[in-house]
Formats: sequence, structure tokens, C-alpha cells
Amino acid sequence: MTSVAYAGGAGAHSAAAAERLFPFASALVGVDTFADVIRATVEGEVSYGVLPIESSLAGPVNETHDLLYETAVSIVAETSIPIRHHLVAREPLTLDAVRVVKSHPVALEQCRELLRSIPGVQAIATSTTAAAAAEVAESSEPGEAAIVGERALRLHPLHAVARDVGDHPEAYTRFVSLATHTRIDRVHMDWRTAFSFVTDHRAGALHQAIEPFGRHEIDLVQLVSRPIPKSPWRYRFDAVLAGHPLDPETQGALAECRDRVRQLRVFGSYPAGV
Repeated sequence: MTSVAYAGGAGAHSAAAAERLFPFASALVGVDTFADVIRATVEGEVSYGVLPIESSLAGPVNETHDLLYETAVSIVAETSIPIRHHLVAREPLTLDAVRVVKSHPVALEQCRELLRSIPGVQAIATSTTAAAAAEVAESSEPGEAAIVGERALRLHPLHAVARDVGDHPEAYTRFVSLATHTRIDRVHMDWRTAFSFVTDHRAGALHQAIEPFGRHEIDLVQLVSRPIPKSPWRYRFDAVLAGHPLDPETQGALAECRDRVRQLRVFGSYPAGV
């Protein structure tokens, strides 16, 4: 029996990603927040969790990166899904009547041109796009709207104020599934290994840390810097490399990197998604 937690209701983009990653799951469980997904996974309430980790427009999803760093979970799979954003309200509205727009911060970031086009609009962040849809559907405040996906528009009694309001016509979000174990099987040739490292605070430290990957001809497909909590102005680097952790070249490069940094942690090993 496989159960999967995701953030938001049935109308969330994460619900669609969970269905794609686990088409034969016995239960898909919607929870309120990203942190709830991690908690349910770590405490064994579900077999896996699903979270967004990267937007093709807005870049990394910082909350997911930080939760990975703070908790003992590993990435075990990934997938990308196309994202279409719609501006919706409880009742028909004209665009110039919108006063408040609610959505997840990544969705708000992906719709900056829309927000700039509405004079005096207030953008309010919510835990998920599905939460924004539910809040607006239940609200009686005039001029309140939400940026949501197609699923939320179908599932809630909402009216489309404007469709396809993203800054670019083709947008994708990468989602990852998380577990309390780490995969080392090899069922695909194209593989990814996610890891995080902290360098010394000195000139050239980052270059020295990643130099072994170039020398071993290993592609770093992602490199993200994030501040370290309780250590002002110090940063860690979250990275993903193209390779399996048991490949000799990958092992050698990671070992050299580990010798050159203060801390290195592997976050997961998984087949490259589409």
C-alpha cells in the first residue's frame, strides 16, 4: 500500500504531480503546508511526500530546499508538469475591479506582469494555490481574487477573470517525491544525485569545491545558494549532478569535494525526470 502526501487540496498543482509520480498509489493525501508534507513522511503517516522544487520561470522553490536541508528525507523521483495560471474570483469581476490577489509566492512571481497591470493591487501569499482558491471561494470581500491552476478552477465555484496570466506562455514546475530512504538502484541510464555543501568563507572556496566535477566531466545541472539559519551572511550550496552515486567518477568527485568543504550531505538519488 502506497500513500502519498502533497500540499494543498485536490486542485493544487502538487496533486497533479503526485498523480503523475504515483499513478497506482492507494491514497493521495492533501495536507495544509509544505512542512506538513515533510512531517507526514518523516513520521511514517505516508510512504512518500511530493513537493515543488523548481520553476522554469521563478527558479528554485526556497521553502522546499530549506526543508530538505533541515530534515532527514531524500529525493527519490522527479517530474515536471506544465503550469497554466488563471486569475479567478468568487463572482464575475473586471480586471480593474480586482483589489487583492492571493496565491503561493512562486505563482505570484510567475505572474508579475499581471500584478503590475492592476493599479493598487495587493498581493498576498498563501501556503498553496489551492489554499488561495479555497479562501477566495469562501470570501465575501469585494475585489478579492486568486491565481490558481486549471484544476482549482474546475473544483471550486469560481469565475475566471482572466486566463493564462503567466508572464510566459510555456512554464513548467519540477516536483520531487521524498522518502526516508535513499535510492541506489539503477533502473535508468540518466540519473541525478542531489547534495548540499558548505564552504569556508574565503576567496575561491566555491571554485575549489566544484572544480572536481568539471575535471571529472560531471555536469552540475543545478547550483543554488541559500542562507544558513542562525548564521548571518553565511551560505550553503544545494546542487544536483548528472550521474549515479555509485559511478566511479561521481564517487571520486564527491569525495574530492567533501575534502574541500566544511560539510557535504547527499539529499537523494533518482532517475532524471522528463
